[in-house]
Amino acid sequence: MSVNKLTAAEIKQIPVVLGEPDLINALLQLPGVTNSGEGTSGFNVRGGGSDQNLILVDQAPLFNSSHLYGFFSAFNTDAIRDIKLYKGGIPARFGGRGSSVLDINQRSGSDKKFHGNGGIGLLSSRLLLEGPIKKDKTSFLVAGRVSYAHLFLKLSDNDNSVYFYDLNGKLNHKINKNNNLSFTTYFGRDVFQFSDSFKNDYGNTILNLNWNSNFSDDMKSKMALIYSDYVYNLNINLVGFNWKSGITNYAYKWDLENYLSDDVSLKYGINTTYYNFNPGVITPDQPDSQINYYKIPDKRALENAFYAELEHSVFKKFKVNYGLRWSSFFRIGPEVVEQYENNQAVVYDPSTNTYGEANPIGAIKYNSNQVIDQFNNLEPRAALSYIINDNQSVKASYNRMVQYIHLISNTTAATPLDIWAPSGNFIKPQLIDQYALGYFTNLKDNAYSLEIETYYKTGKNRLDYIDGANLIGNRNIERVLLNGHTRSYGLEVLFRKNLGRFTGWISYTLAKSEQQTKGRTNLEPGINNGEWYRTPHDRLHDLSVVANYQYNEKWSFNANFVLQSGRPVTYPVGKYEFQGIVVPRYGKRNQNSLPVYHHLDIAATYKPKSDNKNFQSEWTFGIYNIYNRKNAASISFRENEDFRGKTEAVKLSIFGVIPSVTYNFKF
Repeated sequence: MSVNKLTAAEIKQIPVVLGEPDLINALLQLPGVTNSGEGTSGFNVRGGGSDQNLILVDQAPLFNSSHLYGFFSAFNTDAIRDIKLYKGGIPARFGGRGSSVLDINQRSGSDKKFHGNGGIGLLSSRLLLEGPIKKDKTSFLVAGRVSYAHLFLKLSDNDNSVYFYDLNGKLNHKINKNNNLSFTTYFGRDVFQFSDSFKNDYGNTILNLNWNSNFSDDMKSKMALIYSDYVYNLNINLVGFNWKSGITNYAYKWDLENYLSDDVSLKYGINTTYYNFNPGVITPDQPDSQINYYKIPDKRALENAFYAELEHSVFKKFKVNYGLRWSSFFRIGPEVVEQYENNQAVVYDPSTNTYGEANPIGAIKYNSNQVIDQFNNLEPRAALSYIINDNQSVKASYNRMVQYIHLISNTTAATPLDIWAPSGNFIKPQLIDQYALGYFTNLKDNAYSLEIETYYKTGKNRLDYIDGANLIGNRNIERVLLNGHTRSYGLEVLFRKNLGRFTGWISYTLAKSEQQTKGRTNLEPGINNGEWYRTPHDRLHDLSVVANYQYNEKWSFNANFVLQSGRPVTYPVGKYEFQGIVVPRYGKRNQNSLPVYHHLDIAATYKPKSDNKNFQSEWTFGIYNIYNRKNAASISFRENEDFRGKTEAVKLSIFGVIPSVTYNFKF
């Protein structure tokens, strides 16, 4: 239960901005999945944060899932075979994040014949090539994308540049009928440059070696060596400095699968991951720069896990998947760790009713590989399925997830400037428990299907921030952090039409996502006076409608409609003047909402008739936001220029109506 599957073909049918097939946009049409709006990266599952999603590309973790701050997905759909999104009932073999698992499997290149396909759009193009290196033995696949909007800027004597590029590669070698070796790589970069004054680039790198073995008909093995990193670079020429931060990990995985009988299968394995966190380093890039070299010391950690899960058909109509994951996390040196009075890095001032940063009273120096702090946790998982008849079933699940790494951010979306940090003395692991119950039925010989699920999820040690927290370049980030609790619950409905010329689905989610950060003593107010308040990704209502119609062999039509409750925000409730400056006074966090978000997108695909069977092509014409809805990305407040003393609200919208055309080809 709680698993949604999509193929590359289904992803390509959904209309998107600028005509580029988008995996993340496809996920947002499913129940229980949202994001923070147009032009924002990341996605949220069942009220969880974007950092709580484990994104795997052929088993390798990816830390940032978007290009151009969310305008494009980081995934080239041409290179994807299929995806699975686990929202609940997560098997014990997955761990390290608290909300969901997005498992992406890349295609292996054909070992029979050379093929290629691609597309040319208004602002980006893509090309994929695949074929045998040694027929029936060794194959390759390479796929690349590039945007070129910046070229149009240069035609108008504009020195600014905004573009992205990525590359997927896969080598596959059949050692023999029982052993297969594959090597997967991904490299992606985004570049923002505004004249000579500002340049920003960021991206992911993945290298992954997999060895799959069949020891016998009843026993299989998967072994992987993984390298993954995410880097962020910023150059501000006006000030004269470079900023660089990122996260790197090295991992080893070994998964085994045993078929003990026709009714029982056992999966078990181990994995270990070494992390290196670079919170930030500032380097002067000009001889006359007023900036001095400044580096926040690197942080290091080691995460280990062992799991075992059993899938058991107790009897014909009752199946059980249950397992246990044991995880451990070691924060290791070398590092100098600041010490604080009463072991509290945040202090409360009752005279001003505010929190502030504590002053260190000392420090402890840890040598290389010396353990600074360690955590051990058991993560039980269970999923039950009862088959009522050939068309109906009832399912239930429980899982505990533990997350040891944290995204430090005070924004409503996962921007690339956010910083990853490990658990340790002051940042404790997140503990998330989820319960889910679902009913599933097929109708009219599988022509239709209906899925209804409800869930309840709680979390401990979710990071919260003191008012006015400075996160970027903060050497002692623990001095602006507080620990809170979360809870989310909801009802999800997914109705599909699976067969016929007209297919699609309707998904609806009714949900709440809240956070509570109490005071550490009875004298402290906490955040929002210790009351529950809405998380930035709370959406009461979320409706998506996806429709596909195959008119004939040449023409097909697609549409999708999205309607969501407005994102939580904090508006000022008053203002005061200090030394001639008007200062807003804000109310409780996230007690306001942006206006309702909605848009309708349409697309038409034309496949011209061709006598050449070795070359096929199609044209896709799309219109995003056809009725030109100006959805609010944010609302700010300022003094009216014509009436001094009067405050006006100003809405910022990113997209209006956007037409697109893409030429796709295959050979």
